[in-house]
Amino acid sequence: MKAVLWDLDGTLLYTLQDLTNATNATLEAFGYPKRTLEEVCTFVGNGAENQMRLALGKEPENFQEIMAWYRAYYPLHCNETTRVYEGIPQAAKTLLDRGWKLAIVSNKPDDATKALWKTYFPTFTAALGQKPPLRRKPFPDMVLKTMEELGISRAVYVGDSDVDVKTAKAAGLPCISALWGYRSRQVLEEAGAVCFARTPAEIPDLAQALWEQTYGA
Repeated sequence: MKAVLWDLDGTLLYTLQDLTNATNATLEAFGYPKRTLEEVCTFVGNGAENQMRLALGKEPENFQEIMAWYRAYYPLHCNETTRVYEGIPQAAKTLLDRGWKLAIVSNKPDDATKALWKTYFPTFTAALGQKPPLRRKPFPDMVLKTMEELGISRAVYVGDSDVDVKTAKAAGLPCISALWGYRSRQVLEEAGAVCFARTPAEIPDLAQALWEQTYGA
């Protein structure tokens, strides 16, 4: 069985405005100054806690209270400006038509990940977001758990960030780096990326080529 595991934010979905809005709502609730869209873009990708630490500029004593507020707020507002990247539905359909299984592995909280999965990608087999006791990406835990749920030992990973490149390496998977997301090509290359997709339309053929290169026909 061939499978593609996808990152969510910046890869399948443009979520940056909703992430920024949730970040700023949380900051405002606790008396901190708001952050710009461009600032939040540099904060996301390594889990909600890391995102909020960077937005706060520190980890205050009431950090867990702040995180609880964010975790309660974001799932209720995670789909106000979010949209699927152009070309993703067609790329996913091509892969499905060719017999590939598709799943999502995201550092976004699990409840929000699953809500967006069910809304936008019901043809995908599974979706897993960050939740204890699994460590967030770039640790391989979530990828390996998803592969276990799919009953597979091989896959191609697709993501837009340096975290995704490191995650694929940690899990022993070939990686396609999406150039339409939240990180520049330079950042991806510095993380070790070697295979790039300029548009979603390139994903099916790149996935097939990487599969054959890594696992054989």
